[in-house]
Amino acid sequence: MNSHHDGTARGPLAHLRVLDLTSDVAGPWCTKLLADYGADVIKVERPRTGDPSRAHGAFPGGVPHREKSALYLWLNTSKRSVTLDVATATGRAMLLALAVRCDAVVHDWRPSEAARLRLRYGDFAPGHEAVVVTSVTAFGQGGPYAEWQAPPIVALAAGGQHYMAGDPDREPLQSAGYQALYQAGANAFGATLAALWAVAATGAGQAVEVAAMEAQAAVLELFLPDYAYRKSQALSKRRGNFASAAVGIYPAADGYIGIHAMPKNWPQLLEAMDAGWMADDERFVDNRARLRHDDELSAELYNWAASVTKREAYERAGETRAPIAPVNTIGDLLQSEHLRARGFFRELDHPFAGRLTYPGAPARMPATPAAPSRAPMLGEHNVEVYGELLGLAPADLVRLAAAGVV
Repeated sequence: MNSHHDGTARGPLAHLRVLDLTSDVAGPWCTKLLADYGADVIKVERPRTGDPSRAHGAFPGGVPHREKSALYLWLNTSKRSVTLDVATATGRAMLLALAVRCDAVVHDWRPSEAARLRLRYGDFAPGHEAVVVTSVTAFGQGGPYAEWQAPPIVALAAGGQHYMAGDPDREPLQSAGYQALYQAGANAFGATLAALWAVAATGAGQAVEVAAMEAQAAVLELFLPDYAYRKSQALSKRRGNFASAAVGIYPAADGYIGIHAMPKNWPQLLEAMDAGWMADDERFVDNRARLRHDDELSAELYNWAASVTKREAYERAGETRAPIAPVNTIGDLLQSEHLRARGFFRELDHPFAGRLTYPGAPARMPATPAAPSRAPMLGEHNVEVYGELLGLAPADLVRLAAAGVV
């Protein structure tokens, strides 16, 4: 395998080199994880404009700038950026030359695009059979929808997640953010590593497919098998913020709290509420009684929650071991004493965007920790990468830039 480009060990994946041909969210999340854990990820971007996410906000000061997009800066930490117009014959040849010097290629092209650019797994053999080629798309590389593209709301809707979210007597509720794309990217990260593990064992690479629709359908928990087994919507229906009165989201004096009281921790909840009288009330004496009197229990919980702040509820939960937590706002998360004590947040300097705060790695490996660095500027590593891997001199790059190739 390939060593890291600067010659130093930097995380558990420092022996890998990955060609990143993705844009927007799903693919870049996969390759960001690979890069933050040490892989040398070379991101190929369009000349002049770069990844479309560079045009997405938020921007510091509210002024659009391709080097200041919060989305781009977050999704592309630790990578190297080169520019290349793959629509040109020279660009395609350079792309293939880069690809055969990498352990994995990650792209988000539809099947027809991958075929046109000759970057399917079969296009590398013979000669580089050990490469892993991962595609991250809305609907996969086969099937009737394979050539379709989809924004996040479409992937969530197609995968069944929207149907499960919201109140039972209302329309399905859209999920916040780009969750369908992040789930697809996380699956692509794991699948790419699994395929690379297989390469280490067998010497053979393969094509890895991740479809956002399938990533959503795979995490429908018990709803999909319940319907498949019973052909019934008994469990497969929207429940809003409440599975029952004792499991739900309640408005507190200054926000919201989440309660998840199962029979085993019901006494702790009563202690936190200072409501010992409820233990002797026949309406709440056991779980079956509580379910029969769900509305009455809900009224008691609404009244109590409204009388305390999020902090008070959380402190009582800590004292009594009750299953209560505040519904944190983004500001709450940034100020979380727990996350700050664990060193979760990182600050990275960027030549254009300045010093910004970023969430930390999703998993910790003390022996080989993730050590993210700032996202690259557009084409920042053209001279470095093309010189190192393709043997091109700066004068060559000047000519290629004049021709619009890089």
